[in-house]
Amino acid sequence: MRTADFHFDLPPELIAQHPAAKRDASRLLVLHRKENRIEHKQFRDILDFFRKGDVLVLNNSRVIPARLRGANARTGGKFEMLLIEEVAPNDWWTMIKPGKSARVGTEIVLHDANGKPTEVRATVTEINSEGHRRLKFSVSPNIYNELDSLGEMPLPPYIRHGKNSSEDKERYQTVFAKPAGSVAAPTAGLHFTPELLEQIRARGVKICFVTLHVGLGTFLPVKAENLSEHKMHEERFELGEETVRAISEAKNSGNRVITVGTTTVRVLESVAKANAGKINVYAGKTDIFIYPPFPFQIADALLTNFHLPCSTLLMLVSAFAAPNKISGREMILSAYAEAIRERYRFFSYGDAMLIL
Repeated sequence: MRTADFHFDLPPELIAQHPAAKRDASRLLVLHRKENRIEHKQFRDILDFFRKGDVLVLNNSRVIPARLRGANARTGGKFEMLLIEEVAPNDWWTMIKPGKSARVGTEIVLHDANGKPTEVRATVTEINSEGHRRLKFSVSPNIYNELDSLGEMPLPPYIRHGKNSSEDKERYQTVFAKPAGSVAAPTAGLHFTPELLEQIRARGVKICFVTLHVGLGTFLPVKAENLSEHKMHEERFELGEETVRAISEAKNSGNRVITVGTTTVRVLESVAKANAGKINVYAGKTDIFIYPPFPFQIADALLTNFHLPCSTLLMLVSAFAAPNKISGREMILSAYAEAIRERYRFFSYGDAMLIL
């Protein structure tokens, strides 16, 4: 399939720049795959679609304040840096603007949240074929410990709030986030409140978690003309014993595994693909690229947000709409067209879509 097959026109005013007043106050488009039927609901109505014995799987990765600012120690020229992959403590691959000024050997003085120079410095040690810079930080014991004072939340560019907005620091994080490591939020999980999760448990649903630290693999645009030529960046993930047990029991009992977000799907299907359709405890990296046709083996339902045209996220959702077929693309683009007509909000702070 071609990247251009996943294009659609989105009115700019439907791009959600602000969070809903309440996490569960978003709208919910429900797509019933077998009948190709759509329902329009409020997100809190999602309770009506759970059944006793279901397993709900969420990504509990915590977003780190991964955007850093600083200046060239020699010239004073300003830099903006985004941490994208940890190689070792104090050793990170980053995206830097302006990249041309960040040559190997360049020393950068990091600034705090108020723009004042700090004692923390970073040196460019390597440049890869994609133009990313590897930085070695001079801080003890780990730059992780300094991010709260140095870093900003790595909000997408279309979210226009004040720098270091306290609202975004809280809202651009799921209520169940634990292990730190993502540079973008697993946004489908942003709709849930502690109260809603308790109500879901009260329906006899088992809630469990995977961890995938969201990185470039999730949000970089597809530049290849043909999908088979696109290479995903690796992202770190963990699948623990409790989640494996809950999913295995659900599958053996004929109950559903309901996944929250494309990152959760990628964890489960990565492990199943490597393990003859079954899942097991695993920690590692995945570069799985899911697009039509794809034979899903674990996920039975998917809750997700509305995604960018021609993105890997939209391609995964299209594959999920019709497993092992190519017809899901038309189904999803048709559902997106209706969402646009109904004025749904798109992207990170937008509305949600439940595919059953």
